[in-house]
Amino acid sequence: MTYVGQSVRRFEDPRLVTGNGSFVDDIKLPGLLHAAVLRSLHAHARLRSVDATAARNIPGVVAVLTGSDINGILANIPTREMDSERTPDELNTPEQPPLAQDKVCYVGQPVAIVVAEDPYLARDAVELIDVDYQPLPPVVDPDRADGTDAPIIHEALGTNVAMRVHIEGGEVDEAFAQADHVIQQKYQVQRIAPAPMEARGVVADHQVSGDYLTVWNTTQAPHRLRQILARLLHRPEESIRVIAPDIGGSFGVKDCIFPEDVLAPYLALTLGRPVKWVEDRQESMMTYHGRGQSIDLEAAVRRDGLILGLRVRVVADIGAFFLYTTVSAPFNVCRRIAGPYKIPAIRADLLGVITNKTPTGAFRGTGSPEAAFALERTMDLIAKDLGLDPAEVRRTNFVAADGFPHRTPTGAVYDSGNYQKGLERALELVEYDYWKHQARQSGPGWPLLGVGLATVLKSSGASGDHRIEDAQVTISPQGEVVIYTGISPHGQGNETSFAQIAADELGVDPALVRVVHGDTSLYPHGEGTSASRGLIVGGSAVYNALRDARQKLALLAASQLGGSTEDLRFEEGKVFDARNPERGLAFPELAAAAYSEESLPEGMAAGLDFSTTYTLPNSPYSFGAHAAVVSVDPDNGTVDILRYVGVHDCGVIINPMLVEGQLHGGIAQGLGQAMTENIIYDENGQLLSGSFLDYAVPRAASLPDLLLD
Repeated sequence: MTYVGQSVRRFEDPRLVTGNGSFVDDIKLPGLLHAAVLRSLHAHARLRSVDATAARNIPGVVAVLTGSDINGILANIPTREMDSERTPDELNTPEQPPLAQDKVCYVGQPVAIVVAEDPYLARDAVELIDVDYQPLPPVVDPDRADGTDAPIIHEALGTNVAMRVHIEGGEVDEAFAQADHVIQQKYQVQRIAPAPMEARGVVADHQVSGDYLTVWNTTQAPHRLRQILARLLHRPEESIRVIAPDIGGSFGVKDCIFPEDVLAPYLALTLGRPVKWVEDRQESMMTYHGRGQSIDLEAAVRRDGLILGLRVRVVADIGAFFLYTTVSAPFNVCRRIAGPYKIPAIRADLLGVITNKTPTGAFRGTGSPEAAFALERTMDLIAKDLGLDPAEVRRTNFVAADGFPHRTPTGAVYDSGNYQKGLERALELVEYDYWKHQARQSGPGWPLLGVGLATVLKSSGASGDHRIEDAQVTISPQGEVVIYTGISPHGQGNETSFAQIAADELGVDPALVRVVHGDTSLYPHGEGTSASRGLIVGGSAVYNALRDARQKLALLAASQLGGSTEDLRFEEGKVFDARNPERGLAFPELAAAAYSEESLPEGMAAGLDFSTTYTLPNSPYSFGAHAAVVSVDPDNGTVDILRYVGVHDCGVIINPMLVEGQLHGGIAQGLGQAMTENIIYDENGQLLSGSFLDYAVPRAASLPDLLLD
């Protein structure tokens, strides 16, 4: 059988569901110290003084660090260097010290860190640190942040403008001059908390003999973290090992670098003992947010619903500082605002502003969902204003199946697709015409019925270095296949999907393939896992290495069996001649021959070790069409999703079960944002939804049945 395309159960799951996973908080080391962080209670304030005397005098407290203790020793938290495809027209990056220096700029900003013999003692000591704050007026409203009357949050910048982007293509003014109708609407895309099952955590241990620093971290990119730690701690990279053990989800938050990622290793180095810091849920809710944008969108349309042009203005609430992925999300809104439609002219302007709120970064989709929300709602408004069917408006504007590759006015290039076919399948599955009729028939006293549509695109692989990945395949003399990859999955199931690819290429049982990831000492290269790049980039690198392995094994088998490589089959743990199936070698037998000088053809080197680098030429775009039938009780506002359909064009699917799980998770998060989730601040910059008592993530029992195709 072939394994690619089969719903093989995840090999990762048995240890996780039986409680045998190993997460950062599971790391126990002799002499382990525990860290706790004092965080700002104010959104904007001067630090007159930070007195840690009482905390330092508690028995069992080993160290307390404040901003003045590390000033000039630890550098500012780094941000991502922009590649040529994502370079803003204006970029003002505020400096973010690991611990606040002269002022605090958001509720939750680290002010001091305590290290003690146990975690409870560390938290008690945090309460004894006396901070004298001088409150300053906070900047909370992003629409007023760049006004002349707004306080400047970072005086060194002289402005609250963090970034500006202008992207334009086509004749925008001409499009609006020719329009029969103009739709204008402002959309609010609220802040969202990623809320992974496992919050962030770090354990750092310095082995004096050998001067070797080992760091366990809940990171999506261990190799990148090692590079940054080497730079900030002034150490050679080869003296640092970063391990990403089992990771309980991320959705973007663990792709960034935070103060604690640097402080824990620094403390381990200076104290000579291992240090652990693990974030609690309240800290998780106040240290990272996604989304947080308003989108003004104008669409110039003809009477038949054809869009002639768009004018878009995005105001992004950046928060107080830049994180590693801060720029990506709002930039992507502008880049991807065309969606799956052939829109000839677009002008998109982005204003990113600094506010006294938690910094924002990538959250599942990184700009694509924000753009899709605004654009798809606009499609519905076009239909409403012009008396057209929402499905027909989308059909009218789709990029045609023979129109690929398609370049949008904003510079995105779509590789292939048949958007019309995907939409038609969704309409069929949701029984669109029936429910439209039912909605028209509902009268007073009846529940309000509606049918919602959305057609969306998502690119994979991102840009710059994210298009490059390395992989290594090693086959032992006993026939054991080991894959080394630079990606670092945190729930995507790549241990299983990579093993399936190997099984088909080499004809072995996927359960016997070992996939090694997340440890910089076991494999030295990697860009990590983000931007839907795990399979499209990481898997392609693995595939190329496996192809090299197969080619060498085929040459060796042909020399052993006396046939042609074209006639060889790798199946069910053996290699044989398709014309004479009885003539074959067991896979371990063939692997052993590769290490035997006597068995090798002339000129063939011994061993089975293959390394490759893969570069994704361009980001491919997948397409999805979703439809929902919704009932709303007019008396109490209760929303009931009667039917939900999702149709996705995913290209080659390695494991349908994994794809379905990804879709379930994405839909759950989309429904959460649409119906219950919202990060809320008051006028003083205080977070009002900082726990699961106030921030409502959807529960499994509240989700509808999903029909996916």
